[in-house]
Amino acid sequence: MVIMLLPATYSCSSLQKLGYTLNQKDAENALRQLLQIGTKEGGYLNAFSKENMLSAVFPEPVAKALKTLQQLGLSNEIDRFTTTLSTAAEQTAEKSVPIFLDGIDRMQFKDAIAVIKNGGTAATDYLRSSVGDSLRRAVTPVMQQALDEYKLTKQWNDIIKPVKALTGDKLNVNLSSLMAGIVTEVMFQKIAAKEQQIRTDASARTTSLLKKVFSQNRN
Repeated sequence: MVIMLLPATYSCSSLQKLGYTLNQKDAENALRQLLQIGTKEGGYLNAFSKENMLSAVFPEPVAKALKTLQQLGLSNEIDRFTTTLSTAAEQTAEKSVPIFLDGIDRMQFKDAIAVIKNGGTAATDYLRSSVGDSLRRAVTPVMQQALDEYKLTKQWNDIIKPVKALTGDKLNVNLSSLMAGIVTEVMFQKIAAKEQQIRTDASARTTSLLKKVFSQNRN
């Protein structure tokens, strides 16, 4: 009878009291490790396809004007531009890894335990909301360097002249700022995917701290 009652006596909360209890310091350090691993993992090759670049740089309602330009014989120029822009974006993402790591190191968590317990992509969402704007600003000059290296600024200016004539002020013409936003968003998506993996897959927890913090359901 005593043996049968043991599982009921030692509930999950009782076992947690006998073992490890999550604290703020461990939660903060685990979140930083998680975000750092997601940033370092990279894999930005082919993350910026020509099609994605086309829809990002020329969103609706500019698409109609773009089709008109393609019909006017600018299709090859636009295709060459988006292909090179994809390469520049990949290069910028790789070079922006140290910027993201520095931002993660400087993050201040108001309640890291709550971020752990919220699950999903709560850590990435916190990174995006707390330092996302500063990261985009820091990535902008890196993006500009890539644009200059591939001489994309001139190509962009040549393309947007007829587009602006058709769309007026509906097009964001600051290419370095626009692309920095696109690059950082793709990096956030990569980090979010890694966060979900670490939360749900034990084999993805590659440090003792991640194993300790994420080894049980804290929701």
